[in-house]
Amino acid sequence: VQLQASGGGLVQAGDSLRLSCAASGRTFSNYHMGWFRQAPGREREFVAAIASRIGMRYNMTYYAQSVRGRFIITREDAKNTVYLQMNSLKPDDTAIYYCGASEIHSRIFYNGRPHYWGQGTQVTVSS
Repeated sequence: VQLQASGGGLVQAGDSLRLSCAASGRTFSNYHMGWFRQAPGREREFVAAIASRIGMRYNMTYYAQSVRGRFIITREDAKNTVYLQMNSLKPDDTAIYYCGASEIHSRIFYNGRPHYWGQGTQVTVSS
């Protein structure tokens, strides 16, 4: 599956942004989807995940503690797209944001090792 992330930009603290990740090539609804980010000088970290339609946990979401209550991950399978609504942005949210996909739940929800990665979109939050 090919992933294309978009929607990043330069915003001020307290603003909102919505990232999108469009997928092509496979049955999108079969894939667990996640957002990850990497700030300068830091390792890539998990941000949010949403479950595929396979199994009994369709649309179940999970968030990193640092974004819980501010970010919302959703998916629109008819458009092969996953979104990350980011509210109340902080300078610490500045990073390159990547989307990832996997048919294996743990690779998205637990160990941050998707089979497929998007190219990343830059989010910069000024104070």
